[in-house]
This record gives sequence, C-alpha cells and structure tokens, in this order.
Amino acid sequence: MAQTVTQPQPEMSVPEAETATLNCVYDTSESNYYLFWYKQPPSGEMILIIRQEAYKQQNATNNRFSVNFQKADKSFSLRISDSQLEDAAVYFCAFMRAQ
Repeated sequence: MAQTVTQPQPEMSVPEAETATLNCVYDTSESNYYLFWYKQPPSGEMILIIRQEAYKQQNATNNRFSVNFQKADKSFSLRISDSQLEDAAVYFCAFMRAQ
C-alpha cells in the first residue's frame, strides 16, 4: 500500500520573532509509523528537525520547534516559535513505516 504525504503551502514569509506553522497531511493504512520534519537551508543539506512516533500521544518538541500531530485527521503540522533568520529554508515532512 502506497503512502502519500502532501504539503499544501507553497511558500510563506514570516517576520523575525513571529511564529510560523507549516502544514502536512498524509495518507496511510499503517498503524505504526514515524513522521519527520526536515529543513533544507540554501547550503543544500537536509537537516532533521523533529520526529514523531505514531504510537505516542504527546506531541514532539525540539527547542523552538514543535509539532501538532493529529493521528485521526492524519495531519502533522510544524510550529516554529520565535522565528530567526537561520530558519529561512525549504521544509519537508516525511513518512516512514516502522519495522
């Protein structure tokens, strides 16, 4: 069964020190999986920001980054608090089946 991941926002501009929310929706029939947010700054490397296990009820956080994981809705948004210049990047959400 193929999994799909969709990011509906093409581009956004956020002033420094403001909060940004990036949305991601996915479709899967799996019950055990991982979701990830990565960022790709202009230098080109892919940087893992945050990981969410599907079986955990608590939303993952990492410093200024947090997620809003809604398993029933199959949505997985990234919240960037107190945005900084170094946050300027392309952001990707990703899905991985648990082994």
